Amino acid sequence: MSTRRSGDTIATLATRAGFEVEWEDAHHKVHRVPEKTLAVLLERMGLPCGNATQIRQSAAALEAELSGRKLPPLMTAEVGRGIALPAAAIRSGSHYRIELESGSIIDGRFTAPKGEEALLAPIDEPGYHTLVIHEQRMTLAVAPSRCYTVADAWRSLHDDDARADAPPLWGMAAQLYGLRRVGDGGIGDYSALARIAVESARRGAHALAVSPTHAMFSAEPNRFSPYSPSSRLWLNVTHIDPAAVFGEDALRAAMHSTKAADAWTELEGLPLIDWPKAVVLKLKLLRALFENFCTEERAHDAPRALEFHGFCERAGRALEDHARFEALQAAQLAQGGNGHWRDWPEALRDPRSPEVEAFAQAHRHEVDFHLFLQWLAAKGLSHAQHGAREAGMAVGLIADLAVGCDSAGSHAWSYRDDMLQGVSVGAPPDLFNQAGQSWGLTTFSPRAMRTQGFSAFIDMLRAAFAHAGGIRIDHILGLRRLWLVPEGESARNGAYLRYPLEDLLRLIALESWRHRAIVIGEDLGTVPPGFRERLDEHGIAGIRVLWFERDEDGSGFKPPQAWDRNAVGTTTTHDLPTVAGWWAGSDIAWRNRIGQTMARPDGRDPEEAAQEERASDRAELWRAFQQAGVAAPDVPAPPPESPPVDEALAFVAATPGPLVTFPLEDLLAHSEQPNLPGSIDEHPNWRRRMNLPIDEMFLDDTFCDRLLAVDRARRAATVATPPANPASEPDTP
Repeated sequence: MSTRRSGDTIATLATRAGFEVEWEDAHHKVHRVPEKTLAVLLERMGLPCGNATQIRQSAAALEAELSGRKLPPLMTAEVGRGIALPAAAIRSGSHYRIELESGSIIDGRFTAPKGEEALLAPIDEPGYHTLVIHEQRMTLAVAPSRCYTVADAWRSLHDDDARADAPPLWGMAAQLYGLRRVGDGGIGDYSALARIAVESARRGAHALAVSPTHAMFSAEPNRFSPYSPSSRLWLNVTHIDPAAVFGEDALRAAMHSTKAADAWTELEGLPLIDWPKAVVLKLKLLRALFENFCTEERAHDAPRALEFHGFCERAGRALEDHARFEALQAAQLAQGGNGHWRDWPEALRDPRSPEVEAFAQAHRHEVDFHLFLQWLAAKGLSHAQHGAREAGMAVGLIADLAVGCDSAGSHAWSYRDDMLQGVSVGAPPDLFNQAGQSWGLTTFSPRAMRTQGFSAFIDMLRAAFAHAGGIRIDHILGLRRLWLVPEGESARNGAYLRYPLEDLLRLIALESWRHRAIVIGEDLGTVPPGFRERLDEHGIAGIRVLWFERDEDGSGFKPPQAWDRNAVGTTTTHDLPTVAGWWAGSDIAWRNRIGQTMARPDGRDPEEAAQEERASDRAELWRAFQQAGVAAPDVPAPPPESPPVDEALAFVAATPGPLVTFPLEDLLAHSEQPNLPGSIDEHPNWRRRMNLPIDEMFLDDTFCDRLLAVDRARRAATVATPPANPASEPDTP
């Protein structure tokens, strides 16, 4: 580092690059990010600043990108609003042409005075249009003013009848891996998802929110957290039902040839998923089916073989890259190498290198196996969504879009020029995590977004929407800024990096309409002022959770009618206690068991004190239930071992949002939550299975009575009024 006074220079460069050099903690204390941290983060964004020369060069490179002297590859705009182009890139009097997606042409000439922004007249047709100026071509992504909403989905269900006002709708939320189906081999699969979607639709549900289905690591089955995927572009192949496409006879033959039947049955009976064993066994069976497919169908251009070929052709290079990564990683691990692609031989770190091409040709059969798996996974998930819609759901599946992907995975390898390298997404220290959090995930670089025309972000959105009627964006605050930590550093040693929020919201709205799918943003935690209002303006529904909907002073619980009318209500989430677990305080016991409770200054036992606070909260919640009319008056609150699950469901059902979702764990009155944040092996995260197979579940009187009660409660609720001037459906290909 130069010894001259460079602190302000590095801070200025960091600010220009989008970093916030100061941040405010949960106690409203302002912290300044150390210069050392800023320097590391800048270097990992491709802006080295180790000496004065590097600082000047990085500043010049950044200025060239941001100056507006050159048109960017893509600009976003909104239907019906003028489009301002950078003045430095346009000469007055220049002619332009806009080639609309529909095939229409708009010709014009810029007349702006020198130095002022050049304006294009508003475009009324949403879509990805092409602006041509002096043979320069750029994309204009013109978005509707808001996303496709629950009200739009309801009207679509009724043939787009504008008079069809949406009633208060409800849906379920399910952890896909935890679903049971006879013959599933120990992991919930897409056939189970289709089954629960159809059965819940028959009982009045209009949505089924699903845990992330992102692709994981076939060669590393011990990595199974759905929020730490290898890729957000492709699907988790461990959820494939091997019999779904090829039939039970083919599965039995594969079982026989691999001698897998006994192990399959044993895994199916476990209360917790044994991921390493179950994944290896399922892939073994799928490989046997693939070999048979290649011998009997692919070699003779049978209809399914042609369908597979068409799938691969449409998916293109991105799918081929993912399949190559899967094969490469398995080969590296088999040779005693490292699973992280940054530790591979240098030539294999570049998906476009001749060495990677040579590997793919030499191992074509293995690469094709991973293409085959993605084809089966896509068919399975698509079948579940079609089943949900055909059974009468207005929305259907709501896919979960993780906040990032594992830096060691195929997404980061395939899109390495678009991704941040050497950093982890996380969170600064707060009241619950005083050391901060570093999640080991990476995501897109905002610099690359601008220079690459947001192509990687758009690819990800399209993958998320592909087989769903909606998406839930995990940690949607990340569209505004993300806390980045240099790899190997404490989570405290990070900084916020700003993202182009308005551009991202417009692209989400555009893709939402093109896929006719709703958007929900997970906006829990410390939300910046005005952020939720921005989401509302763009038609993105927030999430409101029973445990957090408190009075302003935090003493009591809000009545249902006071909940946000533009948000999706729910009893709990995968990271929070279930109703039964919260009422019993089992989450407190778990945290104490694994060392997450902190010593108190008064010397009291922390678990005992927390349980006393929970007892007070139970009394307040029961009082709220009584005041809302969902619990009998003048009856004391039930004891911890008798949770008021039905009252909690009815309370949330009475909220005014357009949609509420009920986790399957609460509909079944389970006490254990799917994930305990901050734990790894101490708690069985992402391993719990439902007690009953789906078919038996829907024969259970208590469960079915709850669904009936929820449906009646929602029909009796009042829903928020839809926007006065809803956006029309985009007329795009």
